[in-house]
This record gives sequence, structure tokens and C-alpha cells, in this order.
Amino acid sequence: MELKGRTAIVTGSGRGIGRALALEFARHGANVVCCARRVEEVKETVRMIENDGGSGFAVKADVSSRKDVDNLVAKTIKRFGRIDVLFNNAASFRALGAVWEIDPDTWWRDVTTNDLGPFLCARAVLPSMMKRDEGVIINMNGGGALTWLTGGSGYGCSKAFLLRFTETLAKELEKEGSRVIVLSIGPGFVHTETTELQRTDPLGVKWIPSSKELLDAAKSRPPEDCAKATVWMLKNLCPEMNGRVFEVDTDFDEIARRAAEIKQNDTYVMRLRKNP
Repeated sequence: MELKGRTAIVTGSGRGIGRALALEFARHGANVVCCARRVEEVKETVRMIENDGGSGFAVKADVSSRKDVDNLVAKTIKRFGRIDVLFNNAASFRALGAVWEIDPDTWWRDVTTNDLGPFLCARAVLPSMMKRDEGVIINMNGGGALTWLTGGSGYGCSKAFLLRFTETLAKELEKEGSRVIVLSIGPGFVHTETTELQRTDPLGVKWIPSSKELLDAAKSRPPEDCAKATVWMLKNLCPEMNGRVFEVDTDFDEIARRAAEIKQNDTYVMRLRKNP
């Protein structure tokens, strides 16, 4: 998929990885709809897009609110007439600590943002995508999805849910004969507001010391890496990638060459590893 002339929604695009995604999509010719709860931040992202000669549109939206999500999609279609790409990037990781230490409301806000949000956004864009029989939904993977994340149970478990949701939705679309594709990509370790909190909060230092170690050693990835990898992934998009989980350092040219093999062997998915 080439992005020129397409319309993409990027949630949580007021800063960090979301902003990098929005800017990169716009550089490749997409109309980019930027949304987040902090409207001034997404307005700034749009200003950056327009200053670079691109097309952007800012909408205030809390992805865990059905009303906000429905409004976001309605405004996008009214403005641009279609939605080609949805990148579910918005996420929350505020609940730091062991289960017995965490405030339940903070833990639940992480889960609702990370799980209910992508569900609501996908549900809202799918009627339009399915009617045209094309479109891509990308769900952001994160730490703890494929292994345990001590001190971050809400975030880790919510990301595991998101990988299973990715595959389930892909299978549902395939069963309907739809050509809409759903997949996931992980950004690697990036210096964001979230990882900075893990470096400075005593509970973050105790339970997730790797964040402080990596940041102090300047070993984080720039958010632009994920943005560039996503564009590369979209250029190599094929039906065999449906429901799969990829990483920022995936060779997507190689993925395209091995597409039939990947589907046949059922790789790049979350599975229970059984003992021989």
C-alpha cells in the first residue's frame, strides 16, 4: 500500500511515537487525522505536518469513549471521504507496582485505554473499510505482551489481549471474505513519557529497572524507527500478513518474499509453547 492520497487515523498522535507516525505518514502523502485527549498537542502535530507541506486534521478524542470515537470517525469521513489506515497507538501505562500495591482505578484505566480503545476504534472504522473492501488496522504491540512484565500487570496483560484481538479480528474478516487487513507492530524500547515515569518513579525503578538502565545508557530507539518501519510494512502489505505480529526491526522485504511460508507455518503469531 502506498500512502499517497490515502487517509490515516493515528490515535495518541500528540507526542512520542504517535507524532512520529503522523509526520511520517504525511511525508508519504497521506491525509493524517491526529487525535488525543490533549487537543493542543495534536494541533501542534498538525501544524508540524502542514509546515512540512502535508495534510493534517486534529480531533480531540478519548479512545475509551464510544462517543468520542464515533465522532472522530464521522469527522474523518466528512473531511476526507474515507479511512484507509487506522493505527491504534494511544496507550496508558500509569499503574506501576505489584498487584497488591496498585490502585485498582489506575490499573483499570490502563486496561480500558489499551484494550477498549482499539476495540472501539476498529469497530467504528470497519463498516466503511468493509464496504470498500480495503483498509488496514494496525495495533501497537508493547512490552509484556509475549512475556511477563513484573510491576506492570495492567499494561502487560492489556497488550497480550491486543495481540489476540488482532488475530481474532483478522480471522473474523477472513471468514467474511473481507480484504481488510489487521496486524500489529512493536516499536522497541523508546524514550517516552511512559518510560521516563518508569525511570523516575520509585516503583518503576524497583519493578522495571531495565527502563532506567537503558535510558541512562542512552540505549533507547528514536520514535521515528517505528514510523519508518510501519511505512515499510505497508509497502509490503499482503494478505498472508493478516493477523501477524511484527517488530520494528523486521525485514519486511523478506516477509513479503516468505509470505506463503509464513502463512503455511503459522508464524509471527502468539501461541502457547508446548514441551516436546
